[in-house]
Amino acid sequence: MPRPIDPPAAPEYDLAEVAARLDESGVDLADEASLARCARLLAGLARNRGFLADRIIAELKASYADQLAANRYSAQVFLLHRSPRGFFLRANLWPAATDAVYAASGGAAFAYGVPHDHNFSFLTAGYWGPGYVSDYYDYDAERVDGCLGEPLNLTFVERSALSEGRMMLYRAHRDIHSQLPPERLSISLNIMDEGDHVPWRDQYVVDLEHGTIAKRPTLTPVEMLLRCAVHLTDNGKDIAEQFARTHPVPRVRANAIAALAAVEEGAGRATVLERGLCDADARVRDDCERWLAI
Repeated sequence: MPRPIDPPAAPEYDLAEVAARLDESGVDLADEASLARCARLLAGLARNRGFLADRIIAELKASYADQLAANRYSAQVFLLHRSPRGFFLRANLWPAATDAVYAASGGAAFAYGVPHDHNFSFLTAGYWGPGYVSDYYDYDAERVDGCLGEPLNLTFVERSALSEGRMMLYRAHRDIHSQLPPERLSISLNIMDEGDHVPWRDQYVVDLEHGTIAKRPTLTPVEMLLRCAVHLTDNGKDIAEQFARTHPVPRVRANAIAALAAVEEGAGRATVLERGLCDADARVRDDCERWLAI
């Protein structure tokens, strides 16, 4: 499960000071000294009981323009600061099952009942309300290839809530949780890793009944553009061919092969997909084998 962090003693900080200090020092949640600095700053921000309301009111008066321009996430996320140093600060809103927005959108819109890990690390603190509830699991990513249907050898740890003042470190490709809605609307504060490597790492959605990988939902714009390019121009096919052979990310190689196969029929489609059966990575081989069976 995520690593519990005892919130360090810290004065109350405002958002501008926290953002400035983090911009100055940077964020590396795998480094203990950096983690300690981040925990102190996040604890100080969480003790400021007025900053978030002030920020929300200011955004509403400004017609929410900054959020629309910079927020790459869902309406559940309120962006506080995006840094050029590869991290950002955000507030996450967690509706209760009795809230109108839950009834309108359903639980899956807020990741409730969707067991998953993360392809990035982040530090989180309960800011307001009883907090979302999670069933927490551990798994050993070093022993997993990442193929769909692959067993994860999950270990259940506990069910608990991210209550006010509680702080946790979610570690990339280690901690899995299945979230449930809080008893009433809750808010968490997060310091998020946003390095260039993150989009290229797979995230897993987990089938808890069988303890296996159910989905790998991560997809970059590059992979979507490949699907379009092969239909539009021969140059697009050339680029897809190159990516299928040499791209360093297995998922991109697999999607390049899928793009090339999509413009072929019959035996030609099978020939393209069969090339992927010789790839060095188990995920590419597994994807191509499944696509051949369709």
